[in-house]
Amino acid sequence: MKDKFYNYIEGLQDRITQKLEEIDGKAKFQEDLWERNEGGGGRTRVIENGNVFEKGGVNISAVHGPLDPAMQQYFKVGDVNFFACGLSLVIHPRNPMLPTVHANWRYFEMYDQEGNTIDQWFGGGQDLTPYYLFEEDAKHFHSVCKKACDLHGKDLYPKYKKQCDEYFWNSHRDEARGIGGLFFDHLKSTDERSIEDWYAFVTEIGNSFLEAYAPIAEKRKNIDYSKEQRDWQEIRRGRYVEFNLVHDKGTLFGLKTNGRIESIFMSLPPHVQWHYNHHPEEGSEEEKLLKVLMKPKDWVS
Repeated sequence: MKDKFYNYIEGLQDRITQKLEEIDGKAKFQEDLWERNEGGGGRTRVIENGNVFEKGGVNISAVHGPLDPAMQQYFKVGDVNFFACGLSLVIHPRNPMLPTVHANWRYFEMYDQEGNTIDQWFGGGQDLTPYYLFEEDAKHFHSVCKKACDLHGKDLYPKYKKQCDEYFWNSHRDEARGIGGLFFDHLKSTDERSIEDWYAFVTEIGNSFLEAYAPIAEKRKNIDYSKEQRDWQEIRRGRYVEFNLVHDKGTLFGLKTNGRIESIFMSLPPHVQWHYNHHPEEGSEEEKLLKVLMKPKDWVS
């Protein structure tokens, strides 16, 4: 399974980076191959200073070795070895009318000292963080997510949409990071679904990503915007940074397992603002976004 899934994410990385380069029309992804001292490595691809994408990364990795004591405590296990592979992406567009997008699809195995597999699971998801709210974009993104989920069970979209709303919540701000999407973790073999079934589900979601995001990027990338709108984008990016540094478990896992710092922090945008006690004007488009972020919304019913 680990070889099968890694081969899948290698191909998915190629498809996504090729399409994003087509949308940008100028910038190309720069590739960086790296190795981890404890075992494994990855292929980082970063795009910067494009016509459309100010900064973004589409990274794959496969790492293995003894599980760090801090993560042993987190998983409530003893001395075990692990294997983890996945694709992680974050794309920060230049135009504030075009949302930031994040996605991650990953697979994890754990082994005893004799090398026997004692646990395995999938995780991941995809979510959207707009700076100006276009409701048709939110409905499109969520509709694609729901369609992909429904092929594997009508119960999956509402469950993983709810988990996404709960996970990407800046509790110290009492607001959502964005308008959500899907979030799932610890998808293990059960009587209802085998690990092969979960592989089919996770790859379905991965394959849906470009259908969910590319049309939005094409539609919004050339809209004119003002300096004030750009300032608002950078203020909201600050909330994105806060979530990743304060709450995100993926960032924590990377740091606790001696992950590659440049790859872990590629999710951070290049230009950000923090204003003291900033509030948008009443009745403005900026306030409209904030009201949506205060409470999860059903986008597809």
